[in-house]
Amino acid sequence: MLDGQDRRTQITASAISTMSDTEEWAEQLRANRAEKDDFLDEHPQSPIPPEDRDDFDGLDYFDPDADYRVDATVTVHDQPDPVEMETSDGRTVRYERVVSFAFDIGGESYELHGYEQGPDDEAIFVPFRDKTTGQQTYDGGRYMELETERDLEDGDEVTVDFNLAYSPFCAFSDTFSCPYPPEENWLETTVEAGERHE
Repeated sequence: MLDGQDRRTQITASAISTMSDTEEWAEQLRANRAEKDDFLDEHPQSPIPPEDRDDFDGLDYFDPDADYRVDATVTVHDQPDPVEMETSDGRTVRYERVVSFAFDIGGESYELHGYEQGPDDEAIFVPFRDKTTGQQTYDGGRYMELETERDLEDGDEVTVDFNLAYSPFCAFSDTFSCPYPPEENWLETTVEAGERHE
């Protein structure tokens, strides 16, 4: 379980086949964003301090961009290596690197790793940094999560949707402890998709 994280944001595993599918996807993405804004504004578990909510008028987002909804090839790590991640409050937390995703952005090849803390985790945790980090997005990195209907296998193809990348709760309040993306998940490219945080 991630410390103080919104588990609702997920990476989906569906494909875009026609323009109408793309429009439907973008409409659903905007609806999900509106739902999250309502959660942050009104829910008792919102990470935004109550005294700051009167000034909250929604998160900033990059426009939906299907180019950042990429097909990724899966490599499963049957004997996962432990990875220590530093956190926003100066601790370290241990994860296991359980899977890697290889994909292309803008004609260049990249790789991200997915992590779990234990077998009971409901989703694969994919934290990352990119060249927007600290400029257009939160300086502690952003998160994605992947839920699958079955265990992943080598060679599986999934869709990694960077439009779903979100800021951790510690972007809104220091009361939360959030793991920082390990260096192996620092992308040397610009990902102008998902949540902004300037």
